[in-house]
This record gives sequence, C-alpha cells and structure tokens, in this order.
Amino acid sequence: MNDYPQFILKPTEDIPNEGKISCSAPSNIALVKYWGKRPVQLPENASISFTLDHCKTETTVWYAKKEEAGNTFDFELFFEGALKPSFRPKIQKFFERVYPYLPFLKQYTFRIETSNTFPHSSGIASSASGMSALSYCLMGLEKKMHPEMTEEAFLKKASFLARLGSGSACRSIEGPVEVWGAHADITGSDDAYAVKFPYEIHDHFSGYRDLILLVDKGEKQVSSTVGHDLMHGHPFAKQRFEQAKENISKIKEVLINGDQDAFIKIVESEALSLHAMMMTSMPYFILMKPNTLSIINKIWDYRKATGSKVCFTLDAGANVHVLYPEKEKETVLEFVKKELVGYCQKGQYICDKIGTGAKFL
Repeated sequence: MNDYPQFILKPTEDIPNEGKISCSAPSNIALVKYWGKRPVQLPENASISFTLDHCKTETTVWYAKKEEAGNTFDFELFFEGALKPSFRPKIQKFFERVYPYLPFLKQYTFRIETSNTFPHSSGIASSASGMSALSYCLMGLEKKMHPEMTEEAFLKKASFLARLGSGSACRSIEGPVEVWGAHADITGSDDAYAVKFPYEIHDHFSGYRDLILLVDKGEKQVSSTVGHDLMHGHPFAKQRFEQAKENISKIKEVLINGDQDAFIKIVESEALSLHAMMMTSMPYFILMKPNTLSIINKIWDYRKATGSKVCFTLDAGANVHVLYPEKEKETVLEFVKKELVGYCQKGQYICDKIGTGAKFL
C-alpha cells in the first residue's frame, strides 16, 4: 500500500499532551504550469514556480491528546474566525491520505484556525498556501516527537504531505524558486515533493515582483480539481505535457543566464496554454474574463512602447499576475495605477514579490 517508506518514522511513546503550533505559508505562482494529474496527487508534467511573500495563509493548530486513540479524526476548522464546515471534507480527505505517514493523528483532538492575507478561491492558489501551512504545522508536531529529524528531512516531508492536500501546495514550503515533478534536466526533482531550484539564479530574477490584479474575487465556476480531471482523455493532453517538459528545460537555462526576453515568451505562452487546455476540454470552460484580456493587451502595448521587461501570467482564474524586475517597481506601479486599476474589481490589487517559503510564527 505504501510507496514512500522513507516518510514513515518509528513510533514513539514520547508524544506531547497538548499545545499549539503556528506558522505561515505563502502561495506560489507557477511559471511553467502543471495541469493534469495521476493518482494520488502526482503531476502529469513537472512545473516550476516563484514562491510569493505577502500572499500567505496563517494557521494555528491546537492539539490535545485523547485518553485513548479512536478510529476517527477529531478536528474543528475555523476560517477567518468562523467555524467552516464546508472545508471539513477537504481536511478529512487530507488526514486520510497523510495518516500512514503521521500515525499520531488519531491520538489527538485538533482545533485548526486559519486565515488568508488574500481573497479565498479567486485563483491565487489559496489551497496551496492553506495546505502547505497545515502540513508545516503538523510536521512541527512530529518534530517535537522526533527532535533528531534534520531540517532537510523536515522540509522534504512537509512538501510531500502538502502535495497530498493540494498538488501545488508542495511548491510553497520553500523558495524562491521551486520545481515539482521529475525532470531529467533538474537534479533531485521528484513527483512526490518539490525541490528548490538547484542552480544559481541570475541577478535579473532576484527580488522579482508579482503584482496581482484582482479582476474577479468570486469563487471560480470550475474548481482546479475538476479542471485537472478533464485532462484525462483531453485531445491535446499529450502535446501539452511535452510542451511543458520542453519549457522546463528552456526556463532552467533562462533563470541561470538571465535572458528576460526569453523568460517573458515562456511565461506568457505557458499562461495562455493553461487556459487553452480549459477551453478545449470536454466539457469546455473559460475562467478568463473580458477584463483579463484587456489587461493582457495593455501589458503588451506598454512593453512595446517602453521596452519594459514586464509580463503577465495567469493561474486557474481570471486574476492577472504582473511579473517584473525589482528595478522597474516604480514605473510599473505607475503604469498599473494609470492603465490597469480600472479593470480590477473595486480597483483592488496586491503588491507582492518572491519570498522564501513557510515559517513558524
């Protein structure tokens, strides 16, 4: 049944009675996208992402040891201060998946309190930050039982567990650039967990900015889980996975050599390819909004007129991630305020940058 024995630690009698663990974990934005997965939560193609800094989930897990372990997972989940029964099935499924690797889960009663610094379910990968934060807290509890655990083992297992909650969550444990999925050109890459980009990143990409234009803060009409499932039998799936594989090889070189024009071409092409897969699945769907397209055209016009290195990417939603070098932060912000804010819901946007991953609070 178990394919990953390296993530099962020897049982210990020395488990803490009660306490709490708090952490924050960021969202991430994929540069080369994954769309389509195999059981359980394994990617059809490798992906690479920038870890964000300000867009994050803060989670506190309160734990109390039961008199004796039961057959069920006992937990309550509070989101933004309110009990959230609608989240319960997702956490239940996550606990079921990770239980073989965290056998102490049924020995505790948990109270999980979580909140985001950004709108939930609007295409800013809230499941990525949420599941990575929860996994990081649970690993904090396991670390109390196994203080001999190395940091490397801790981070690898945290990423592995996060993946079982939400695929892209495995890329939020560390930063600034993460690779998830086995790929011949990325040393140490694996389908089971994400790894830090193992090569020196060019100065052009240090401190890179991500300004997120909130075109639509409502819930997506098609969830990412459903979208991934529609890649089974998709007429262009095989070609898409091959394209992503090639783009990982290309962007690896770009991140090392600093070629920003090549970076723009890969990143924008990937964003549009992702949405092309949605529009050509059966049933087909469109997550972009008219304002999404207006913003893209404005960015293209601005880049042509100014020679800026600004570009866009999209997640599975209508919001636009505007990526640009740190040295352009003032001019791009001016451009956003002047030309793009009008396309945002209530003029809202989030200024973010690449960050370092999850941490205890």
